[in-house]
Amino acid sequence: MLQGFVPFPPAFAQQYREKGYWKDQSLAQEFGEVFRKFGDRVALVDGEQQFTYTDLDRLTTNLALNLWDLGIRPLDRIVPTLPNVHEFVILYFALQKLGAIPIAALVTHRYAEISQFVNLSGATTCVYPETSGDFTFAPVIDRVQAENASLKFRLVLGKAGPGEHSLRELIDRPATLPLSTLKDIHIDPTDPCIFQLSGGTTGIPKLIPRTNNDYAYNSKVAAEVTDLDAESVLLLVLPIAHNLPLACPGIQGFFFKGAKVVLHHNTRPTEMFALIQKHRVSHLKVVPALLIRLINDPSATDYDLSSLKLIQSGGQRMQPEVRAKTRRLIPGVFVQENFGMSEGTLMFVRSTDPEEVKLETCGRPVCPDDEVLLLDEDGQPVADGEVGELTVRGPYTLRGYFGVPEYNARQFTPDGFYRSGDLMRKHPSGNYIVEGRKKDLINRGGEKISAEEVENLILMHAAVQNVACVPMPDEKMGEKMCAFVILKKGHDLNLGELSAFLMSKEIAKFKFPERLEVLPDFPVSTFGKVSKKALGEWITQKIETEHAARSTASH
Repeated sequence: MLQGFVPFPPAFAQQYREKGYWKDQSLAQEFGEVFRKFGDRVALVDGEQQFTYTDLDRLTTNLALNLWDLGIRPLDRIVPTLPNVHEFVILYFALQKLGAIPIAALVTHRYAEISQFVNLSGATTCVYPETSGDFTFAPVIDRVQAENASLKFRLVLGKAGPGEHSLRELIDRPATLPLSTLKDIHIDPTDPCIFQLSGGTTGIPKLIPRTNNDYAYNSKVAAEVTDLDAESVLLLVLPIAHNLPLACPGIQGFFFKGAKVVLHHNTRPTEMFALIQKHRVSHLKVVPALLIRLINDPSATDYDLSSLKLIQSGGQRMQPEVRAKTRRLIPGVFVQENFGMSEGTLMFVRSTDPEEVKLETCGRPVCPDDEVLLLDEDGQPVADGEVGELTVRGPYTLRGYFGVPEYNARQFTPDGFYRSGDLMRKHPSGNYIVEGRKKDLINRGGEKISAEEVENLILMHAAVQNVACVPMPDEKMGEKMCAFVILKKGHDLNLGELSAFLMSKEIAKFKFPERLEVLPDFPVSTFGKVSKKALGEWITQKIETEHAARSTASH
């Protein structure tokens, strides 16, 4: 067993097997059957390139053999920071055939995140594009490799430089090793198949081990509540590595049904509309900010979007008017609210729910053995209708983050329930309503940003005496980050200067504050702590006043 991994207790594992949730097969075995069963059906589309299930089986086997030849072994941790391209999908399933563990990094991650992931996991391999926009990866990977003896292999999507191997060449070059190499690999289905990433309220994202058993079930059960069949077509523009696009039901769930996935690498509305029309897309995954942009784009009526049956929305709460406007634009589409966490438990609104339940709630758990408690500050269950912290346990919910026993002792109850930090209340229908969170996170269009991580960096600025980062409302993104600072005497600071400073700290750009407010002092709670609640209320009120003033001026 991988050191630092917390397994499911044997009694629960046995129960999940007996109830049929766990098949005790590796993802490689599960998808081996899928690839054979659906053979000549088109599985994946990337631009003008199409891949059948047979193609994927052949390409992933070939890549797995070449990766083995390179020296990658079962349980090796791999950090891919790739965009939405077919090479990413081929790499993912090749790693499953090896029993190696990808870490769900993003192409937007930079030195700060990549170095953390390699250091936390002891990763042997980084996989990255030559460039992303104006950013070049190789110099960053040079530094990460110099600092981490575990990092041996570097795979680049593009032209390979010194010390690098070309991912495309490894996919295309006929393997010299026999097929028996893969057949001889034993993958324990109770071992991790991927490390997803937590929101990371303590400044460093935690690694979420998802096992072969639980991750396969996660995708299958999500597929059952999303009106998905073999003729379904998914357009995927959200980052593949995220839990929702990959597994809820995502690529995995669509493949389990023999359906088709169309990849695209940006969220430009006209390009998305054209792909929906061309491929008769039936399913679309969005965060509310993206859906708002789509339904308000003037070109929406220029395309035939009638094939869309289901728009799955996750990441944050959707306003009812957004759902209503979507249905006016695309009659018959079901905008399906869901609440999901990379740690496990999924809740979905069902198409059969009454209209008011669809509008008000984020759904209910997808599995009968998802155990849900809403707890008060003393750890006691609250009455139905009262707000409590979502605390969960079940056949696809982790039992511990990787390699952080002290943190796990705080985040899990003694009987194995995960304390999510999300505040919810139970609706009379049995569905749940999100009421906020205890976690110190900003939810920017579905990307969770740790306030503490950004605050720790801002405190390094020579002009800053103290800082507090809080969410502020934003019509498009839901929330953005506002940084409140107290400056040292005689110093000045503006947002541009702060952004330039954070750029030098090499964190992902989506984590930058998008407003700066300078205060002489911070409001404090009765316990003497900075009151982020008061700061949040203050900035919300200020933004509302500014909007009202602009509205008055425009009339």
